[in-house]
Amino acid sequence: MARLLISREGLHLSLSGWEQLGAIHADIRVPFSHVIKAEIAEKPWRILRGIPAPGLGIRRFIRLGTLRAKKKKDFCAIYQNRNAVVVYLRDETFDRLIVSCDESEKIVRRVNKNIQTS
Repeated sequence: MARLLISREGLHLSLSGWEQLGAIHADIRVPFSHVIKAEIAEKPWRILRGIPAPGLGIRRFIRLGTLRAKKKKDFCAIYQNRNAVVVYLRDETFDRLIVSCDESEKIVRRVNKNIQTS
């Protein structure tokens, strides 16, 4: 499963080999200076916008890859019945990263703390 890793430099969205294949995308790295905020989406399927291009999706089961809407672009790695961390970005290829991950509350706290100190 995708993992959001936090370092001094920023966020690293680490994808497994299968996720990279399904998303047609490699890992993503973002400096904290480009992160606006992070929050939890208890039902991430409700906040998705746009059409998949490229990526893999089975409705309400898995969504991997890019979603494109009018002047918006999100990267998703979400799975059925799981909370997701939503990271809002500026000056990046994507406007949001939406990622199902373990310990989502802890990750959101750490991301928001790091963007305040950077």
